[in-house]
Amino acid sequence: MNRALAFIFVTVLIDAIGFGIVIPVMPELIVELSGRDLAGAAEISGWIMFLYASVQFLCGPVIGGLSDRFGRRPVLLASLLAFGCDYLVLAFAPSLGWLVAARIVAGITGASFPTAYAYIADISPPEKRAGNFGLIGMAFGLGFIIGPALGAIFATFGHRVPFMVAAGLAFANVAYGLFVLPESLAPENRRAFDWRRANPLGTLLRLRSQHPRVLMMAFMVFVWTLGYQSLYATWNYSTIARFGWSATDVGWSLVAVGLVGALVQGVLARRLIPRYGARNIIVAGAVSAIVAYLIYAFATVGWLMYVGIVVAALQGLVFPAIQGMMSAEVGADEQGELQGALSSSQSLSSIVGPPLMTGSFALFSGSGAPVHLPGAPFLLAAIFSAVALAIFYRALALGVGRAAPA
Repeated sequence: MNRALAFIFVTVLIDAIGFGIVIPVMPELIVELSGRDLAGAAEISGWIMFLYASVQFLCGPVIGGLSDRFGRRPVLLASLLAFGCDYLVLAFAPSLGWLVAARIVAGITGASFPTAYAYIADISPPEKRAGNFGLIGMAFGLGFIIGPALGAIFATFGHRVPFMVAAGLAFANVAYGLFVLPESLAPENRRAFDWRRANPLGTLLRLRSQHPRVLMMAFMVFVWTLGYQSLYATWNYSTIARFGWSATDVGWSLVAVGLVGALVQGVLARRLIPRYGARNIIVAGAVSAIVAYLIYAFATVGWLMYVGIVVAALQGLVFPAIQGMMSAEVGADEQGELQGALSSSQSLSSIVGPPLMTGSFALFSGSGAPVHLPGAPFLLAAIFSAVALAIFYRALALGVGRAAPA
């Protein structure tokens, strides 16, 4: 792994750790600042997540366009600096308004992931992009294993301390990047910033006219990620309701999910995608996800959820593989715009998905449920995965301007 790729890996890892480290203490902070009970704090947290995802949806193409104009390095370092300031504000926030404002700023400047993906596209030949994209998924998975554990440890010193630690990690990453990270986008591959393209609608219209196949794949990513929202939104509720799991049981199961995801995306992606081709891997991963979601939906004992986690292993290869295909079909001066569009697509699923999944759980698990099926969100996820696979086949039937990986 070269120096630049190693820095991007560490950047995403530290960002994910910083995000995960505050999860255990965020409820307590919201309770303190709002004066509400835990249930009220959860409701406020849901709206803050909604707001954060909405802002990211709107600003993803803007940040991507800026990285295409000024280069990846300054945008990436500015984003990391903003994240550090955000965590610092959260550590000392005197009111709920400060917390909301900090999250809005974090949503606006949340460019580290799409810009990191664009950076990798710059420095990787097309045949290696999917595998290198998988490294980002590995870093993200490892961060979500390490982060909550560190959060639980530092929370013993006070519920604001983890925010200070997260800020310190972000600032340390900025300092490291100033000395280590080279620019990846050559001046001749940059393009002028255009507000008509730097918004979700403008980006989609451009993809429709210039890269219709990429647009179809972006739609597939949206539908695919909708299914994945079932894990974030209802895994804990569903397993507690069906199997009587404790918080510790839920935590260990999520550690298993993170470990499998990190192994598959960080190790297997670099071997399997070049060997079998992105198209075959996407199909295999989608089938893997559909079967796993069905296991999650109809499991009658807790250990079957772990069987589903193993079955779902290839699911983690779908996103880096589809990213590799999409990246190969746009020019060097469009990589940031593409990753911004993908960021908006995922953010949109983060807006729509959680209430859809929690709503289906509530509908089919309450006393007045038409059919008692607490695993209903996972059944819905299986359907979304099947639809995403159908969209992928439709995309393959469209014309392509650039050669994509076989």
